[in-house]
Amino acid sequence: MINPDRNTALLAWFGTEGRHLPWRQSTDAYPVLVSEVMLQQTQTSRVIPKFELFIALWPSVESLAVADTGELLKAWSGLGYNTRAVRLREAARVITAHGWPDTVSELQSLPGVGPYTAAAVGSIAFGLDVPALDTNLRRVLSRWAGEPLSGSDLETFAMEVVGSPAGDWNQALMDLGATACRPREPVCGSCPVSAWCADPSVYEAPSRQSTFEGSHRQLRGALLRAHVDGDDLHEAVKHLCHTAAEIEKALCALHSEGLVGVRG
Repeated sequence: MINPDRNTALLAWFGTEGRHLPWRQSTDAYPVLVSEVMLQQTQTSRVIPKFELFIALWPSVESLAVADTGELLKAWSGLGYNTRAVRLREAARVITAHGWPDTVSELQSLPGVGPYTAAAVGSIAFGLDVPALDTNLRRVLSRWAGEPLSGSDLETFAMEVVGSPAGDWNQALMDLGATACRPREPVCGSCPVSAWCADPSVYEAPSRQSTFEGSHRQLRGALLRAHVDGDDLHEAVKHLCHTAAEIEKALCALHSEGLVGVRG
């Protein structure tokens, strides 16, 4: 159930200790969407300069809708998972043509927008009272509950305890998870809601991501950077020791995703 005292303490802490991030300067839906897509599986420190460059290049959803693919990928370079950039532009085109959706289900229908991103944008930009569940919130809420939460149990508990405004509550929990309620060795002495935490030792590590060095992801990234820079693709990846068949497979995948065009 909602604990008013806990939520009051959490939001008061967020008001004074929350991280100053460039996308928090406004609750306009466009920068919120851009930041949330960039933050998918990417560290905040890497996103900040890329976000500022991106918004400078395409300050509105309408300008992003007509962005050149090469310029888009060049601006995105370094963030990884480059299909996010193309899907973000596709979402901008849908929004430009039909307007902003303002419910979680409608936001989730946008290209590249999943349940978490839809809830985050909906709560921050449109004032919807919904929790935005990611790894950070799962960890914090599990500790509040005193047991590992997942699936429908996590969703039910989150809906029972979500504070208002939910946009601030979601961001407060993000910051709490990034600073005090860390995966290992949580700093409970710095936690504003430690008095209402059932078990700070509760922690389920997320599945470990495959090694990047020598991976298919590394090959794709090198090919894409070479393409954007106009370099010879095979020369750019020869040091990675992949076979010609693996390189061809990666190029075909990049082309099918709209990341690499056909030349000549």
